[in-house]
Amino acid sequence: MEFDTGRRRLLGGMLALGGTALFATPALADTRERRLAFRNVHTNERVDARYYGPTGLDRQGIAEINHGLRDWRTGQTHLMDRDLLDLLGDLRDRLGVAPRKGFDLISGYRSPETNGRLKEAGGAHSGVAGKSQHMLGKASDIAMPGVPLATLRAAAYSLRRGGVGYYPRDGFVHVDTGQLRTW
Repeated sequence: MEFDTGRRRLLGGMLALGGTALFATPALADTRERRLAFRNVHTNERVDARYYGPTGLDRQGIAEINHGLRDWRTGQTHLMDRDLLDLLGDLRDRLGVAPRKGFDLISGYRSPETNGRLKEAGGAHSGVAGKSQHMLGKASDIAMPGVPLATLRAAAYSLRRGGVGYYPRDGFVHVDTGQLRTW
């Protein structure tokens, strides 16, 4: 009987330790620095900002990124979806690109006014959605210098975290955090 009690305690202790490890591992993984770097191809403005660090979200970095992803036509900013920031960072990592080497940003946030004008100007086949994820701060149109667009598209789709649009004629890939889909 004494042996069984000792064995139960040992097994219980091992289970408790294993359970602690399960909960501790994600918390430790979340402490790594997350940053984005990009260049707006329309304004040539560059952003290189940390949005997450050892103490959590970096408000200044998020503000810099939101400003950099603003509607460059109107100057309007929007709180960009944190999942989009993570998606862009994970996409860069999937491609094996250094964190400070930036994306080329074609479009980030789009105000409803800008979206409407682009849709109207392009007609029925503009590729601009009436309820665009850009207007929600959940989409970006990007390219990565030195990375073929087809490779960028394949890497984005392999993450399986939202929409991926391929625009080789226009020189960019669209990524968003909406439903998983391609076009």
